[in-house]
Amino acid sequence: MKKVNQAPWPSASAAGPRDSVAAPAGMAVVKLPAPRTEGGKPLMEALRLRRSIREFSPQALSAEIQSNLLWAAYGINRYEIGGRTAPCWRNSIIIDLYVVMPNGVWLYDAETHRLLPHLAADIRTETGLQDFVGKAPVNLVYVGRREQMKDLPTWERRLYASVDAAFIGQNVYLFCASEGLATVFHQTLDHGRVGRALQLSHEQFVVFAQTVGYPA
Repeated sequence: MKKVNQAPWPSASAAGPRDSVAAPAGMAVVKLPAPRTEGGKPLMEALRLRRSIREFSPQALSAEIQSNLLWAAYGINRYEIGGRTAPCWRNSIIIDLYVVMPNGVWLYDAETHRLLPHLAADIRTETGLQDFVGKAPVNLVYVGRREQMKDLPTWERRLYASVDAAFIGQNVYLFCASEGLATVFHQTLDHGRVGRALQLSHEQFVVFAQTVGYPA
């Protein structure tokens, strides 16, 4: 299937929202390949194949698969208005998508379709209470942003963040079903422990996690 690049994906030098934050030693911004926005299995077939899998191969995902996965999850599909592939509460971005891999932790920047370096450490085992999280090549951690929901009571902030995370998680499920990948969306985690491992700010809170990789 051919790749198409209908959106004006910025160059590697384009400024992102968190470029002012110093990168950890040994890490640099990763410019992802342009995502493939056509092809894949038909929707009804992907729905038929959608399932949770908890046994993963340690095989790494290619840069192309990572790019397509993250764009499908929470990328921009209407660049003129910044519209995302997943619905957003009040059309406001209240979820940060952290990508936890063996070579470190990255923040997905949808505006520039890049991975921004966050931590130079392998914290996969911290992202859940089940053994598979430490073996799989990718763990996605969905993190809420309190500063985007200041007009809501505390319990409603978690509710709306959970709904948005679930929308993103279903996109990941359908992408994985289409590409023959394994995934499971889970909350079998210690939220405080994950937040400390990620070194989150007081304005952020962990909502859910999702493990992705090839089936064992």
